[in-house]
Amino acid sequence: MNDIDRRRIGAEGPDGEPPVRSDLGQAADVFSRLALEMHQADGVDETVQAVVEFAIQALNCEYAGVALRTAGGRPEVPAVTDPTVAGIYQFQMAGADGPLVLCMEERATVAIPDLVQEARWPDWAKKVLDLGVRSVLDVPLWTGAGTVGVLGLYSKQPDAFGPDEEAVAYILARHAAVAVAAARREEHLKVAVDARKLVGQAMGILMERYNLNSEQAFQVLRRYSQDTNTKLREVAQQLIDSRRLPTV
Repeated sequence: MNDIDRRRIGAEGPDGEPPVRSDLGQAADVFSRLALEMHQADGVDETVQAVVEFAIQALNCEYAGVALRTAGGRPEVPAVTDPTVAGIYQFQMAGADGPLVLCMEERATVAIPDLVQEARWPDWAKKVLDLGVRSVLDVPLWTGAGTVGVLGLYSKQPDAFGPDEEAVAYILARHAAVAVAAARREEHLKVAVDARKLVGQAMGILMERYNLNSEQAFQVLRRYSQDTNTKLREVAQQLIDSRRLPTV
């Protein structure tokens, strides 16, 4: 790593000069703290917010954002450091023009040293240039289970992302992918547990009111769910709130 990394990691010696030290050791310490912070974040949104805030501190960029892959395959934008990034992502998501899809689908890092010379996505390049951005670095977030999303880094300066910046961005993306995947699993588990609790409460109401056993009560809920094309947990919530089954 170069002195850019020394400054951004936040360790300074006397008179503000970078000290003589092991850059690798310092970087490891910083990423260890970041990994802990991300894993302690309360949910996916908080996790990716920690990622983009760290990216601004550690890398040569003015803007950063994270686009996550949804279950349907479409990207969503849970965290950005500036409305400029939201505009860049929304433009790509609306027209599929730009490096976001390539990075997400093919798990490929896309480095654009100077948008003035970018010819692959002319409409997107013009849009981003109009926002004052010259350099772009998109890094995929992926785990063994597949692509989680994309970390996007944007600089007002050309040639902002050299080999050192790409290396740091890659490490950050790997930490972020694992943390986001874990946060998503926890959220899905919580939703599943909450759903089971709701269904159990609704079954209890039916069993008490209509003298049903647990199997009969569950079948009633499932039939109403199918007949009304409503999720089982939503049928259960309606029954709990109104104390009566929804109208078919």
